Amino acid sequence: MIVGYVLSGLVTGGIFAIMGAGLTLSYAATGVFNFAHGALGFLAALLFHELNAAAGLPAWLSALIAAGLFAPALGYVLHKAMFRGLARAGETAQIVATIGLTIALPALGLLVVDLAGLPPADATSLPRGVGPHPSVPVGVLGVTLDTDQLITFGFAVVTAIGLWAFLRHTPYGLRMRACVDRRDLAALRGIDPDATSALAWMLGSGLAGLAGVLAVAVLGLDATAYTVLLFASATAAVFGRLRSIPWTFAAGLALGVVQNLVAGYTGFLQEVTGLRTAVPVILLFAGLVLLNRSRERVAGSAAEDAPPPDHLAGLPPWRRRLPWAAGLAALAVFALAAPAYYVGVAAQGLVLALIFCSFVVVTGIGGMVNLAQAAFAAMAALTCGWAFASGLPFAAAIGLGVLAASAAGLLVALPALRLGGRVLTLATLALALLADQVLFQVDAFSNGTIGWPLPALGLGLADTSDPRVLVAVLLVLIGGVAVLVRNLERSASGRAILAVRSAPAAALTCGLSPTRAKITLFVLASAIAGLGGVLYAVAKGSITATDLPAFSGFVWLAIVVLQGVRRIGGAVLGGLVAVAVPELLATWDVSAHVGAILFGLGGMILAKHPDGVLTQLAELRHRKPPPTEPDTGLPVSSPAEGAVFRLEGVAAGYADCAVLRGVDLAVRPGEVVALLGANGAGKSTACAVAAGDLPATGGRILLDGVDVTSWPAHRRARAGILLAPEGRGVFPGLTVEENLRTWLPDPEPVYERLPRLAERRDVLAGALSGGEQQLLTLAPALVRPPRVLIADEPSLGLAPLLVRQVFEVFAELRERGVALLLVEEKATEALALADRVAFMRLGQITWAGPRSEVDGERLTAAYLGVG
Repeated sequence: MIVGYVLSGLVTGGIFAIMGAGLTLSYAATGVFNFAHGALGFLAALLFHELNAAAGLPAWLSALIAAGLFAPALGYVLHKAMFRGLARAGETAQIVATIGLTIALPALGLLVVDLAGLPPADATSLPRGVGPHPSVPVGVLGVTLDTDQLITFGFAVVTAIGLWAFLRHTPYGLRMRACVDRRDLAALRGIDPDATSALAWMLGSGLAGLAGVLAVAVLGLDATAYTVLLFASATAAVFGRLRSIPWTFAAGLALGVVQNLVAGYTGFLQEVTGLRTAVPVILLFAGLVLLNRSRERVAGSAAEDAPPPDHLAGLPPWRRRLPWAAGLAALAVFALAAPAYYVGVAAQGLVLALIFCSFVVVTGIGGMVNLAQAAFAAMAALTCGWAFASGLPFAAAIGLGVLAASAAGLLVALPALRLGGRVLTLATLALALLADQVLFQVDAFSNGTIGWPLPALGLGLADTSDPRVLVAVLLVLIGGVAVLVRNLERSASGRAILAVRSAPAAALTCGLSPTRAKITLFVLASAIAGLGGVLYAVAKGSITATDLPAFSGFVWLAIVVLQGVRRIGGAVLGGLVAVAVPELLATWDVSAHVGAILFGLGGMILAKHPDGVLTQLAELRHRKPPPTEPDTGLPVSSPAEGAVFRLEGVAAGYADCAVLRGVDLAVRPGEVVALLGANGAGKSTACAVAAGDLPATGGRILLDGVDVTSWPAHRRARAGILLAPEGRGVFPGLTVEENLRTWLPDPEPVYERLPRLAERRDVLAGALSGGEQQLLTLAPALVRPPRVLIADEPSLGLAPLLVRQVFEVFAELRERGVALLLVEEKATEALALADRVAFMRLGQITWAGPRSEVDGERLTAAYLGVG
């Protein structure tokens, strides 16, 4: 009956919606897509179960502690320890670090349960849920639902309404939305982005915990099931475009209904094993491709993903290669002298190292995180086994397996051409899960649970059944891949790939094809992973559909990126570590959870060291001390008498480019200082440094004699320093009234002064004209005058009438005692208002004095940029 399918689907969809809403909330507020969202839900579910089953607490109290207290507290701790740093890291570091968290958190929870002697978490049984036990059947619209299902749907509805009210009608929600809209501007309006991000992580983790507790009666205590739940919920978040919580909720509910309807009315699909359960994965991939057809237009003048500095560049070639030659020699000696068992362990590590080399190609060179590498390895191994069982010669079967992996890489690359970053990561994992759940479950392809037997690889006098021979073969293959990667990086195609990675827009204007670069990388990386997968099966003697699950790619990626994903050496070291650490832990009788925790923590440290261990070691050994700034011998000017705001010897810049070189400037209360100069003189940089939007590298900034140089932008704003930035200082996604409320508790006085804004109070600020946006930027200052107002190009793009209105506002603020620092290209308007004038050239104040001493010659020289 369709009503039954819909109602039960709404229950499942409620869990998708709650978890998807938490995922959307944390991403929208911080820019970090948390792949560990499912792991947070698992930990909350585990705590709920232990409190209820072991401690004997009531189910409702256990749920309150797990989802209402523990999960938000964990979110706050992770924000402080990790997420705060990840917000400023690159996308690859963000993805891998949160994947590391996915590995570490469940293992940590299970380890604590073991050490505390609590009832073990049985992944095969279903614990009781939040509702009464046993559950009570309830009739709804002629359909029988149990109390757990009704409670789940009720929480979904309450959560949706509560989140909407929180974001729309509370100051905290307004601050959070402002940070989502324009994080830097929010700080300039006195909003603490760090505190707002902490709140977002607490709420997001609380929602993950709530979803985990509600789902425990369905999923049990299987950590992998919660990771799968994350990606089902990610489907709802994607259809909400990772921004809209209402749309995410609606998509989550719809996903649950669609999944139930497909399961109930598509009996003809029963012959295709796993297809019905793969509905969320199919929808996730479809949503990623359809909803991300175009990427935002970006400038291409600067590297978006610059490679790390080469600290060994000054060494001769033999010195650079000596450590690896010594390591290779040591491994060869080990393979000859060590017992066969340990040589076999090394062979297993080198097999993984060969697969890991594919990450060097696609992630290290191409900068794309592809989580389908395990699927490519399984595809090649299963194809090889099927072909060999069908009568093909073993060499031909191996070639066919590698070719199948390459074709799979091409199929993944084609829809991925328009994707990038975390979207590409989700898409590749969706395809890997689809292969796991559907393609690899076809008995004709995988031979059921038996799998395909594979012989050893014969080499004339010996074969790979001898682990020493297998080590030698693997070393030769890895060496060949290393030469291939080295030649690729030095070839014209390799330089084109690196150019596309560093600055896609600039590369496109130079005639380089991002499409060709991505296809090349995907096909090459999938072929390497496929070859590794075949040798994995050869070393094992057989291959089944479950030997290389898609989620293996999680651990693999964390390990290889930890060692250094830009180097083949990192892949080799990662492969050996991936096998040696579990072996050592088993020898020492240490819990297997410790290994997962170590691998997960390794991925998490990328928040601080995104280029891996090898790069860090090279930096520590060969880092040169930074050059010291020469002493110019120039005295710092004495502070101006009565100045409320002063810049004294301020230096600043961007990366290695110095812009300000010892700027001295002072503004008194009720005074307008016009800062004039040619384009590129450093005027806007001076404004950004004064407001705290850009850190100073030298000198100091004083407000009422107090050194505020180290204060962040939001603290300076609260102390009375307000910046009206170039290009309008409004939050385009907030209404006029919401923009005003970010600075004012009551916007009504603004409406009395500026009736035009009153007429448009419910209009999004992004829909206003340029003049209206500038008035909206300055309007709060009329009601709540700051101590210092810094206006950067306030008349830019405005009609003359609106320019006059803006300068009338400045004149009123001066009469009210506000100190104004005015950067303006229109010299006539600026000089008519200014009390004092300062000319800037090449990041220095070249002249400052009263307005009466400015003559035409001096003004012309300043704007032409000549002495």
